[in-house]
Amino acid sequence: MDNEQEGKKKSSEEKASMMRETISFILYIGIVFLLTYLVIHYVGQRTQVSGTSMEYTLSDGDNLIVDKITYRFRKPERFDIVVFPFKYKEDTYYIKRIIGMPGETVQIDSDGVIYIDGEELEESYGREIIQNPGEAAEPVELGEDEYFVLGDNRNASSDSRDPSVGKVLGKDFVGRAWLRIYPFDKIGFIKHR
Repeated sequence: MDNEQEGKKKSSEEKASMMRETISFILYIGIVFLLTYLVIHYVGQRTQVSGTSMEYTLSDGDNLIVDKITYRFRKPERFDIVVFPFKYKEDTYYIKRIIGMPGETVQIDSDGVIYIDGEELEESYGREIIQNPGEAAEPVELGEDEYFVLGDNRNASSDSRDPSVGKVLGKDFVGRAWLRIYPFDKIGFIKHR
């Protein structure tokens, strides 16, 4: 009888051990999914550049990590490269550089010179002289939480000069481009200044 009781006790302990391992595994998987969800929705997200509007800073096909946490602690700054949704097409995101800040007036003259509050903007991100000032041919006044964005490849970019993009609200920013992870020969942090 002792061997039989010992066998039942051993079998019962094995079942309990197996049950603990199963519960532990399920909790582990649950925690991994929860952390993944939190990181993707609140910390960072992978995105791919489609198009040439940010050449030569970013190229078509570049894979980036978008920093989604920085703007929870500080306001966007001039020349940050930001990601935001295109308002007329679902699941489409634009990546552009901030040029005009809330409360400023932006204008681009016929020579392609950018003016902020009447003073020429000192910047060297534009790849070429702007051919079409678009909506910015006339002064564009930015309200509270409104930003004026341009692509670095100014003549091949749909940006705040185009009425379909227009002024972009800061609250709509997904985040800022932070790290290029592909192609492998270009891996590195994205320079904003």
